[in-house]
Amino acid sequence: MRPAAAAAAATATAAALRLRAAAASLSSPPAALFTPCRAAIPRAAASPVMDAQFESFRAQLDESSTLRDRIRAVVSEIESASRVATAALLLVHQPVPLEDVLGKAKAQVEVIKGLYAQLAEVLKECPGQYYRYHGDWRSETQAVVSMLAFMHWLETDGLLMHTDAQEKLGLSSGEFCLDVEDYLTGLCFMSNEFVSSITDQTKNSSHNFILGICLWFETENVVQPA
Repeated sequence: MRPAAAAAAATATAAALRLRAAAASLSSPPAALFTPCRAAIPRAAASPVMDAQFESFRAQLDESSTLRDRIRAVVSEIESASRVATAALLLVHQPVPLEDVLGKAKAQVEVIKGLYAQLAEVLKECPGQYYRYHGDWRSETQAVVSMLAFMHWLETDGLLMHTDAQEKLGLSSGEFCLDVEDYLTGLCFMSNEFVSSITDQTKNSSHNFILGICLWFETENVVQPA
């Protein structure tokens, strides 16, 4: 081999070795960069005041959850009794004596009254928080008022007043009472029963019944609950 060619080959070989060494150094970073820090990081000391606050909050949440479960259990029974009474009142659209229809419904009203007494006892454990839990029995109470108002109309052809509804449910005293909004909403729901009654009586050609409902709306056009 000529001297010039040998020198060029040696230079190329040396350059290749340098490149290989450089690549190896880049692919293997210094171990010091990945050496874990073995020094223990001190944990922040827990604040006794914050611990006490969180324990208090958790206790309040647990107590509220337990109370709400008890309320919902009673409300579920109220809803069940109300459905039984409403189902009994549906017989008014059939050729069944009115006394029999009202008798079955009144029996459930007494059951509902006792359940509201239980609900009032539960709420005594959280005085001043009536409207905090009011939503748990609002719709059920409105349905009960609608049923009571329809029963009252069947018996007297008159409007069930707010004080009368409270008395029928045993809610005329103490903090636990019949909310006026629930009472008025229940009266609005009662109009559905009028539609069914008018339809049935029209089929039976009982126009006096329909005229009586129209006169009732004219005379009872103002609702002023006490």
